[in-house]
Amino acid sequence: MPDFKDILLRLKDVLSQDVGNRKVFDKDVAEALNINHVTLATMKNRNKIPYQELLDFCARRKISINWLFYNQIVESLTQETERFARIRYFHDIYASAGGGAENYDVAEAYLHVDEAILERIGVRCKTEEIEAINVLGDSMEPTLHEGNVVLVDRTQVQIHRGGIFVLATPGGLFIKRLQLKADGSLELVSDNGMYVPERIEAKQVRVLGKVVGAFTKIA
Repeated sequence: MPDFKDILLRLKDVLSQDVGNRKVFDKDVAEALNINHVTLATMKNRNKIPYQELLDFCARRKISINWLFYNQIVESLTQETERFARIRYFHDIYASAGGGAENYDVAEAYLHVDEAILERIGVRCKTEEIEAINVLGDSMEPTLHEGNVVLVDRTQVQIHRGGIFVLATPGGLFIKRLQLKADGSLELVSDNGMYVPERIEAKQVRVLGKVVGAFTKIA
């Protein structure tokens, strides 16, 4: 837990820029935080931190809360954060051989993944172009399993290069390999031999992106 007395010292450093050569007292801090000076003195003695007031102060002054609470330099936080890619994750979207729905307006979260891990699983495109969704069903086993989270590059929609794609159809959202047939139709191919290929008119399909990586769940 941070020490409120240390926080007070850093607050005084900030406020000293406003008052020039004059010494900054606890009552000046109390005024800056909109707290009664007697209340502040009690908090100081009990090491009771006024979190909301400090957050508001940092927001007004554009100060790092990590610096104020822990004397942690912003640059060190930046260096640590830059190792992690931020990927949009639609945790309520499932793609499968058995249906689903394309709805990219649903609530989203973010996955923060070490870029070294992404490189190990073969993801080398810009992470802002990647979205993550869930796998439902066993049609793509042994390549993909139910419960996997797949990473989809929305910029890769050319199926002639091969691979596994996420596509929207009238029947829902699917993860399949695609083959363009001579008559202009598309064949949806599963990796699981228990499922026969399905034919569909190309105009009924919209390729949303190529699967470029996956995270698996161990049972």
